[in-house]
Formats: sequence, C-alpha cells, structure tokens
Amino acid sequence: MNADVVWILATVAFGAGFFDAIAGGGGLVTLPALLLAGLDPVAALGTNKFQAAAATVSAASTFARKRLIDWHEARWLVPLAMLGGAGGALLVSRVDRQWLEAAVPVLLIGVAVYFGCSPAIGHGRGRQRLSVALFSLTVAPLLGIYDGILGPGVGAFFMIGWLLLCGLPMVRAMGLTKLGNAASNTGALAVFMAKGVIIWPLALTMAVAAFAGAQLGARCALRVGPSLVRPMVVVVCCALAVKLLSAPANPLRALLAGAG
Repeated sequence: MNADVVWILATVAFGAGFFDAIAGGGGLVTLPALLLAGLDPVAALGTNKFQAAAATVSAASTFARKRLIDWHEARWLVPLAMLGGAGGALLVSRVDRQWLEAAVPVLLIGVAVYFGCSPAIGHGRGRQRLSVALFSLTVAPLLGIYDGILGPGVGAFFMIGWLLLCGLPMVRAMGLTKLGNAASNTGALAVFMAKGVIIWPLALTMAVAAFAGAQLGARCALRVGPSLVRPMVVVVCCALAVKLLSAPANPLRALLAGAG
C-alpha cells in the first residue's frame, strides 16, 4: 500500500481515537476510510478492530491510572464483555445485519435525546435499577455481541446503561464504558486474528496513532467532564444514526421511503 495512504489512515485513526475516547463512534470514520483505501471488507473489519482495540485499551488505561476504575466492581465486566465480543465476531457472517442496522439508528437517536434533555444525567442521582455486577452479567455480554457483529454506538450504549440502569456518576460511568468497550473489542479482535484477516503493517501503524489520540481524548474528557462529554455523545449518536440510515440496504430507510 502507498506510504501516503498509510499516513493518511494513521491521521484518521488518531482523530477517531480522540473522539472515541470521549463519546465513542470512532469506527464511523476509520472503517469507511479503510474501505475507500481499497481493502477487502473482511480485511477492513479485522484491521479496523485492531486499531479500535488499541484506542479503547488506551482510554481505559488512562482512567485506570487515575484510579477511576474499581477493579473488584468490574471483575465480571471484562471477561463477559470479551466473550460477547468474540461471540459476535464468530456470528458476523451468520446474522442478518440489516435488521440491526434498522434498529440501531432509532436507539442512537433515543440516547442522543436522553443525553441532551436530562438535566441531572451523570450526577449520580439516578435510580439504581441494576447493580454493576448484574449489569456486567446480563447487559454487557449482549453489548459485546453487538460490538462483534456491527459495533457503531456501542460506547454510547454502555454509557447510557451505566447512567440510566445503574445510576452512576458520569466519570465513573465513563471509566466502566471504556473498560467494557476495550474488552469487547479485544474479544472480537481475537477471532479476527485467528481468521488471519488483519493487514498487520497498516493495523500496527493505525493502532499507534489511535492509542495516542485516545490518550489525548481521555485526558480532555477527564479535565472538562460532563460539559464536554454530553454534547459529544449527542453529536456522535446523531452522526452514527444518519450514517446507518443512509445505507442503501437499510430496511428502515426503505420503509420510510415507502411511507413517503
């Protein structure tokens, strides 16, 4: 591959890692960039998952160094999200993704509305419907499966789960979100590695850039807090919804067109 293209993709990965560390959605940029560079779709998925794993591990490590992750509390999150991610990657060729692509934009718009309109979100005053352990045992594996099959918005779904179902403060929810996302990415990555579909020179270059971008993004998120995270989540969720709805094969788009 041309060296200029590699450096362009590395720059894209840096920016995606930065935004992904704050609000998720980095794959919205990196996967189409890899496809535009001429990669086979399966190779693009595997290569993208490697750099995405680097970004999420980088962000999670920043929260861990700041002692914002309770490892005892998260003891079930990592293995179960990882298993979910691996399971989703194994199912990726067997599941009809069209209906996921139809449902996810609706969910993303709901997340954006909730983040934009809820005045008390992230202040730890929400009602606790699930404990962190129960969320890790039930919801996290399902989000991991989704991440392995499709992936857009999984960070936002983790975040809304910790805030709405567990009633956690924003910073604590962010740390667990990055940890869960890193685990699901790593699980899916293990499957893609076993299949031998990753283009390693490109994947390693993008991973270094994504790692650096995620370090910067995580520091910005910690320094500025909810005033940065909330609008970023709203923007990213809306962008992801528009991106998925614009896909020609999306059943929801066809339904809306028929209704019009």
